[in-house]
Amino acid sequence: MSNTVLIADDSMFMRQILKRTLAEGNYQVIAEATDGCEAISLFKEASPDIVLLDLTMTCKNGMTVLKEINNLDPNAKVVICSAMGQSKLIVEALNYGARDFIVKPYFNELIPALNKLVS
Repeated sequence: MSNTVLIADDSMFMRQILKRTLAEGNYQVIAEATDGCEAISLFKEASPDIVLLDLTMTCKNGMTVLKEINNLDPNAKVVICSAMGQSKLIVEALNYGARDFIVKPYFNELIPALNKLVS
């Protein structure tokens, strides 16, 4: 059975690209959030294996969502997927419990990064 993923990104276009990439890598998208509040709610409901999380979202930003998810489940596998790839943000996200940081649009790195998390 494929690993399940929650995508949290405010851009429908980006969610479509991520869904296609994940499907090609044999990952199953079980939920999509359009803002940070929805991401937390869907995480609680769906219990995905992996969360792909954008940093720039409404209601709650990705860093806040990351902290809340890790408070709910310290073993959560959250991968930040953001165009904001400054080293300070990457270090901050990793310090708050992100398992990896993929800089958009370099999605060729996405499946190998996820495969490392689930193997």
